[in-house]
Amino acid sequence: MTDQDITILCVDDEPNVLKAVRRLFMDDDYEILIAESGEEGLQELDNGPEVQVVISDYRMPGMNGVDFLKQVCERWPDTVRIVLSGYADTAAIVAAINEGQIYKFIPKPWNDDELRITIAKAVELYFLQQENVALTRELQETNEELKTINENLEARVAERSQEILFQNKVLANAHFILNTLPIGVLGIDINGIVVQFNRECAELLGTGPVTLIGSEAADALPDTILQVMAKLAKEGDIVSDRIALGDRPLQLTAAYMKSEQGQEGKILILEADRCPP
Repeated sequence: MTDQDITILCVDDEPNVLKAVRRLFMDDDYEILIAESGEEGLQELDNGPEVQVVISDYRMPGMNGVDFLKQVCERWPDTVRIVLSGYADTAAIVAAINEGQIYKFIPKPWNDDELRITIAKAVELYFLQQENVALTRELQETNEELKTINENLEARVAERSQEILFQNKVLANAHFILNTLPIGVLGIDINGIVVQFNRECAELLGTGPVTLIGSEAADALPDTILQVMAKLAKEGDIVSDRIALGDRPLQLTAAYMKSEQGQEGKILILEADRCPP
């Protein structure tokens, strides 16, 4: 059942009863403590090893069994408490059970087999209760950990939500600024997809209200622009050239850029060529 030593305290004012209990459990792996009064029993509990089971006579001079077991219940609530009594006093037995929270009442003279089985079950109950307490404590600790994790997660979600809201505002402002610029801005990612396309760019390319964002540059852009883009091979490359879209001369500046996060792409600046050759 357990590797822990099992100690049983037997309290009775009759020495013969104490001797009989010791003889009964002589072959069992129990340490038997004895006391001839309730006061002496409390001293054993105070000064001795941890006690799992307390057996007490009901009627004793001085402190009776009810008062003794009541104190045991208050001070050592984990113990399993058993009453021995040779008196068929029902009211007193009920008082002992209620006040001392008695596990079992065994009348004198007892049946040896019955007492041995009762003690074995009492010891088993003690360790089941201890295991239950440990599991309950572990569950409470786990719940506290989960509560802390949830609180931290909620805080991080709230913080992240604020970051996203801020980033969305920044993006919205950036988009607004790009659309108010008097020059066309065109962004192409490393895979050749159009990722930025402002209002002036749409005006200069003549696409009208149709946006090119999400389109493949090779399919959406004129060859004259693609030829300039092809000259950009690595980070830091910048090309500036005059091109013509139909009868409209444009000044095109293109640069190959790489962000600190490793994102690569090409930025194109288009503006009406006010000084054509």
